[in-house]
Amino acid sequence: MYWLALRLPDLPLQVFSRGSADPGLLAITEAHPRQQVVAASPAARARGVRAGDSVASALAVAPDLQLRPRALELEAATLTELAQWAGRFTPQISLDPPDGLVLEVSTSLRLFGGLQALADTLVDELRTLSLHGQLGGAPTPMAARWLAACRPGTLIPADHGWQDCLSALPLAVLADAGVGQDILMLLHGIGARNLGDVLRLPRDGLARRQAAAVSAALARARGDTPDLRDWFVAPARYTATVAMAAPTDQLAPLLFAARRLFAGQAAWLAARQMAAEYCRLTLVHESGPTTVLDLYCGAPSRDEARLGLLARERLAALALPAPVEALQLTSGAPVALAPKSGDLFGDPDATQHNAGLLLERLIARLGTDAVIGVQPCADHRPERAWRPVRPATRPPAHASAPGLRPLWLLAEPQALRYRAALTLLAGPERIESGWWDGADVRRDYYVAQHKDGALCWVFHPLDKPDEWYVHGYFG
Repeated sequence: MYWLALRLPDLPLQVFSRGSADPGLLAITEAHPRQQVVAASPAARARGVRAGDSVASALAVAPDLQLRPRALELEAATLTELAQWAGRFTPQISLDPPDGLVLEVSTSLRLFGGLQALADTLVDELRTLSLHGQLGGAPTPMAARWLAACRPGTLIPADHGWQDCLSALPLAVLADAGVGQDILMLLHGIGARNLGDVLRLPRDGLARRQAAAVSAALARARGDTPDLRDWFVAPARYTATVAMAAPTDQLAPLLFAARRLFAGQAAWLAARQMAAEYCRLTLVHESGPTTVLDLYCGAPSRDEARLGLLARERLAALALPAPVEALQLTSGAPVALAPKSGDLFGDPDATQHNAGLLLERLIARLGTDAVIGVQPCADHRPERAWRPVRPATRPPAHASAPGLRPLWLLAEPQALRYRAALTLLAGPERIESGWWDGADVRRDYYVAQHKDGALCWVFHPLDKPDEWYVHGYFG
């Protein structure tokens, strides 16, 4: 087995800063054991704000500093989102709280062109989520995590004696494995400065000094004892949340945050070779109810750019009741989507996809009531044989056309003055229905050609054979 550990440094800050291209003067605080700063943005650090500063000290050096309380639930949700996204690289993923996850990638190396290529691809594509990560690789998950924290980018090959590469790591990595500060101070007091120094100490002596946790951690990291992990199980639908660094009602920052969500959903769908026709973008305001945007692609798709275009149209036409402090994305029911092969003459489905995109953009810009489609109903009367539906709605499986019908059906039949101007081409088709609901229809329909060349759909009532009406035009 071979493990890659992906760690998100300053995760308390990243969950807020990822929603904005420039988070500005931002600091994350926590109340216990005292009011203090746990992370600060680059602009805040440039002003002298540091992790561990009291809130009063931070405000003293940066009076315009924006403070956000630490959001542990959002940090956990971001790790879950990251695990869903990482499913495109390997199905064997384990959450590694508080700030990372580990991936068993031995079965994916050939697909991505080797270990280094896989690691580079993973770090590069992580930027689409607007997250910054540190990567380390080793034959055990614990060793990979330690490398990601202390030697980012280091990938230890699974050769004989690979454990020797861990000797230079500092003692602080043992805190990740649950070793207490008192034990670390004890080791430092007897002259140990790195893991190599600890490995040279007698294990019996460590056990007598209540330092058995150190031996256990080293054994897991070196592969001497198994390091059992729970595999991450992805939910049935993709859900993710991006918090804004500061509440806003501006289009650009909202689109920036929404695109991070669309990228995560696209990766989640790609890992399953699936697509979704619909997703829901929820805007969480500072106060008041949320604003919900339902985005329809017109066809199953995992194209994040397409969703970004639709979101732009919807957000641009929207009057927000209050600034937005977070965006949430929930995918619709995913459906299988077979991967496409290349075509010498271009994508044969591109025309259909472009038509669907145009339709969705019209709906996004004009509103759902301004663009409609029609769907056949099980009724022989032409006036009731269709109903308005949302465009691109798939007809029911049992729907079937009752016969030849004109594309242009008049709202009301129009009486014909001169029957002689028509030449009957086909018919009659007798329609006799509706006696039960008071809209009785008893007619004989014909396809006829007018002397001016128009192809018409005409009829005469059964009880008035001399009265002729035109009900639609074929062309």
